[in-house]
Amino acid sequence: MRQRKKLTLFLTILFAVNIVIIAFAQAFIAGASYRKGDSGDIVAQIQQNLYDWGYYSGSVDGIFGSATEEAVEYFQRTNGLVADGIVGSKTLAALGIQDNSTSSGSSSYDSDVALLARLISAEARGEPYSGQVAVGAVVLNRVEHPSFPNTIAGVIYQDGAFSCLYDGQFNEPVADSAYRAAQDALNGWDPSGGAIYYFNPETATSAWIWSRPLITVIGKHRFCS
Repeated sequence: MRQRKKLTLFLTILFAVNIVIIAFAQAFIAGASYRKGDSGDIVAQIQQNLYDWGYYSGSVDGIFGSATEEAVEYFQRTNGLVADGIVGSKTLAALGIQDNSTSSGSSSYDSDVALLARLISAEARGEPYSGQVAVGAVVLNRVEHPSFPNTIAGVIYQDGAFSCLYDGQFNEPVADSAYRAAQDALNGWDPSGGAIYYFNPETATSAWIWSRPLITVIGKHRFCS
């Protein structure tokens, strides 16, 4: 009798473990989901798309807070999705966002390189190579600076931060050199000397940007603190 009870208990535990394993496997196959409390580049992309499409009016800071959750629910209701405030695979697809974080061979580093390269190409296409790396370094310096968002996507998509997001340049094909420049910047090369701003003196009209202390000049850009 005792052996039968032990066997029954063992089978019950084994069944429960199998259920948990299956649940985790299904979640992995379905892809990542994002919800209140999460943060990172994908969250910033979610916020930016919701902002661009009129569902969200908060900051694109890569932090999934209450305002982002409400915007996600609004988007889901409007688009016939389950309005649970959680961005799963179906909501990501509806937002036009591809999340490769669970795919083999991909990583957040790859996403950072791609996004940073797109910004570099749009802002510094045609500049000397060191100037392209310097633009990437400015983004990374802002990530570390307390006055800016703490993710690459948050810095790039911050309202009014980079003109290329508004003049169409951000959507142009990315130059090969920009990918190399992004990798060099992420690996620690900073030709800007720690700058958190840069501008083209031929086109800049803001008195404020001209007031920033100059660190160095590379190509057509002045890099400032």
